[in-house]
Formats: sequence, structure tokens, C-alpha cells
Amino acid sequence: MTTKRPLSNIVSGLVGGLIVLLVGAVLISTNVIDTGDTKTVVREVQTTQPTAGTTGTGGRSVRDIYKQEGRGVVFIQANGVTTDQSSPFGTPQQGTATGSGFVLDKDGYIATNAHVVEGAKSVTVSFSENGDAIDAEVKGVDTSADLAVLKVDPSQVKDLTVVPLGDSSKAQVGDPVIAIGNPFGFSRTVTTGIVSGLQRQIQAPNGFTISHVIQTDAPINPGNSGGPLLDASGRVIGINSQIATGGGQGSVGIGFAVPIDTAKKLFPDLKAGQTIQRAYLGVQMQGVTKQLASDLNLAADHGALVVDVTPNSPAAKAGLHGGRTQTSQGVVAGGDLIVAIDGKDMRNEDSVAAAIAAHRPGDKIDVEFYRGNAKKTVTVELTKRPANADSSSGGSGGGGGGLLP
Repeated sequence: MTTKRPLSNIVSGLVGGLIVLLVGAVLISTNVIDTGDTKTVVREVQTTQPTAGTTGTGGRSVRDIYKQEGRGVVFIQANGVTTDQSSPFGTPQQGTATGSGFVLDKDGYIATNAHVVEGAKSVTVSFSENGDAIDAEVKGVDTSADLAVLKVDPSQVKDLTVVPLGDSSKAQVGDPVIAIGNPFGFSRTVTTGIVSGLQRQIQAPNGFTISHVIQTDAPINPGNSGGPLLDASGRVIGINSQIATGGGQGSVGIGFAVPIDTAKKLFPDLKAGQTIQRAYLGVQMQGVTKQLASDLNLAADHGALVVDVTPNSPAAKAGLHGGRTQTSQGVVAGGDLIVAIDGKDMRNEDSVAAAIAAHRPGDKIDVEFYRGNAKKTVTVELTKRPANADSSSGGSGGGGGGLLP
């Protein structure tokens, strides 16, 4: 069974040094759910890596990036972290989470994952293996994107090194990447690999979907959470968040990073301590291809097929319909096919999610859809997204539809 797992270490407050892995997230792309607890086993991972003096692509050397940008990667310890039973990231427990982060600016702001620090009573960061831990304030947390921003007093840090941010939209499959973090507590560890895939989806700590995720084969493990995924020029293109274990107990070369372009839009509000307000439609969707349109005899060969509509959601109140019958391919058919929002064509479920994300709670949108062969339009007033997916629906299943907007 394939499972995606968050990468923070949890160290029991009662048993010193015991490292356990938080329960894995739903692997949305294959619709496999595994919420069983597993113990972590540290194993040697054999990988083919570029020569230490070069990235192998004409970029900066791994050695140079590690020496420079690596100084801006921090070790994070969050005390009193609790995980909620409804979250796929862990059963109720309290202890100390360890993870990674990186410096955003000279004012002492640090980026990391939400699941590393959410609910912590206190957080400290260390800037070197032998350096003293200093207190950090959690300024903002967004569980929908698995992002958090911390703040330290810059006067307490000598030579504060800012890690430059890149452009994740320019990442291509096959590009070399470098991960720096603190796997299993081994501080400031560097690994290398490539961009293995783009436009992946992973589940956020609150059960909603994070889109446009970067997949990498750079070895990352528990403790890498919140650390940077860097391009060949030493710029951050992603924030390492989860791994797929393939049913095993460690890295198998499939890691996932939240794209930095997503994070850059949220950093200003998180730095200011503001709550991220997201618009909410309340549907689960399945992307439509030409083949699927032919198989299901749909009225259009593009758009987003509504798999399920959350009761009492804006979509339900507007009269949108979900599917009724599950096909042999595992697709729930019979639901409305969304093809446009506010007059703009929707190519797939990601297009719909992006359109909703561009709005705020209270906005009204016109949704064009096919019900059978009849084309209809309804006006939907969007509301505020619930705190977690479980409070809005029964989960993110529904025969292949990810819980997006």
C-alpha cells in the first residue's frame, strides 16, 4: 500500500529519543487511504548523486549551495505539539516535533510546514549543529497549504543568511534539485535528485487538497519537513512536506514539496499573523479527458465532473448535482459537468480550484455546467472554507474526486 507521510519527527515526551512517524496522508492520486501507525526504521539509502563539485547541469555546485544557502536552513523543535484524531497526520498524542525551516529575510522570518509547529506550546530554532536554540514565535499557520511562518529576534543570530526564493512555475521534469534539512535529527543534511513530476496533489493537514505540488526523488525523510527544495542556482522552488513510502518505512525516492509560488502568495499574510480566508464551493470533482468524455458520453471533452456535493454547501444551495453511479473505471458518473466560471472555460478540476481560489468568501460566481446534454448556469455565493475537510464532508474519496475548493 502506498502512503504519503509528513516529514516531521515526533519525539515522545515520555520516552527520550524515540522517533516515531506521524500517520501518512491520503494518496489522492491513487485513492488509497492508510491511516495505520508505523514505526520508523533508519535505513541506508543507495542513491546516484552528482559529483560534489557540480550539479551536473552547468549550475552552481552542490558544495557551493550547501556552504552558502545551507547556512539559512534551521533545525526546528516544537514542544507540546498535538495531532488531531480527525487528521491523517496522526492520532492524538503530545510530544516534541522536530523539523526544518529556512530564513526568508533579514527581519528573522522563517518558513516551515504547518504540521511541524501547529498547536505547539513553544518553538525553538537552531542555526548550526552546535549552536544554541533560540525562541521563535509562530506568526501564522495555514493548514490548507501546510505552511507556517516563524519569527526570531535577528539580533540573536550572527550573520543571518537569507535563502533566495525561486519560481516554481519554471521547474521542469528532469531539472536537478537539492534538499537541505534535518532528517532523523541529523542536522543540515544535503541530498540531491531531480524534479520527478509536476502538478501532483497531496492532502493538507486539514484534509483539503494541495495542488501543483512538486515531486522529487531527492532522498527526504522524517525531519526534512519545512526544509527547502532548491534548484541548481540555489533558489527555493518548494518546501518539502511529505513522502510516499510504498508501504515501507522510509524514503523510496518519492517526495513532495509545496511549490514556492503558492507559498509566496501567503507569506505576507502569515508574517502579519492574519488568518488565510479561502472561498469555498463544496464539491468533489474528477477531471475530464477526451477518453473519459467518450466513455461516459459527456456533452463536452473538458471541464470538471462533479463527483459529490457537500450538504448545505454553496454548491448544494445553488442546486449543483453530484454523481450517482460508479463505473468499472472507478469514476462516479451522472453528476454535473462544470465547463466555465464567470465566462472563462474550465479545462479540468485544477482550473475550477484556481478560479475559486481567486475569490474571497462572499463573492458570487456564475457556474456554467452540463446536466446531461442540457447546458445550464447558476449563480453561487461562495462562503468561507471550513477548518477541515471532515467538518464539510465525509472525506476526499468519492470515486476519484479530490476535495479541492
